[in-house]
Amino acid sequence: MVLAAGMGKRMRPLTATQPKPMVRVAGKALVDHALDKLADAGVARAVVNVHYLADSIEAHLAERKHPQIIISDEREQLLETGGGIVKAAEHLPDPFFCLNSDNIWLDGPVNAFADLSAFWDADKMDALLLLVTHKAAHNFSGKGDFHMDAEGQLRRRQSGRIAPYIFTGIQLISTRLMRDAPDGAFSTNVFWTRAIEEGRLYGTAFTGQWFEVGTPQAIRPTEEALSEV
Repeated sequence: MVLAAGMGKRMRPLTATQPKPMVRVAGKALVDHALDKLADAGVARAVVNVHYLADSIEAHLAERKHPQIIISDEREQLLETGGGIVKAAEHLPDPFFCLNSDNIWLDGPVNAFADLSAFWDADKMDALLLLVTHKAAHNFSGKGDFHMDAEGQLRRRQSGRIAPYIFTGIQLISTRLMRDAPDGAFSTNVFWTRAIEEGRLYGTAFTGQWFEVGTPQAIRPTEEALSEV
């Protein structure tokens, strides 16, 4: 599942007339960076949720052949990350990849989806998050998101502290994670909190380079870095 329904407020003014997934970086729409990575990894079908300026995303994606695109329509109500996943659940296998449409990454020796698949253990995990260290995170100035133990179990960063791992926006999810979901709009953090309490939220360290492209100011340095590859 590719999450593409947000309002893109941090990307203004570029998102005044286009949805954030359609913002171009290095000559390609952000959503296509994500979908091309999925296609390269052999993923045959992708669900993309839409809300803000949904018609333009749908028209753009109608031209794609690989992966096959299924639209999850949130025009009537923006459901946030958790609610959006729940709405699309009937189209999703178990487990399924889920990723944001505003990140760009360069794979290491193994591609991101193979990294997740190799570490996945359905008996232990409800969700497996792809994490990156501060050194490998470009355009990122936050304090980090998670601590990870030797087995890969995650705990959140405490307020006022720095955590060594940043969530890339890419994860592998069991449909078990979505049980007893709240109604309406809510964040995936609701699911993660329960999974942490049950010892079923895990992470794995990404072997490549990750670029956060959440603001207009992040576009040029990302393009410069990509041009050097």
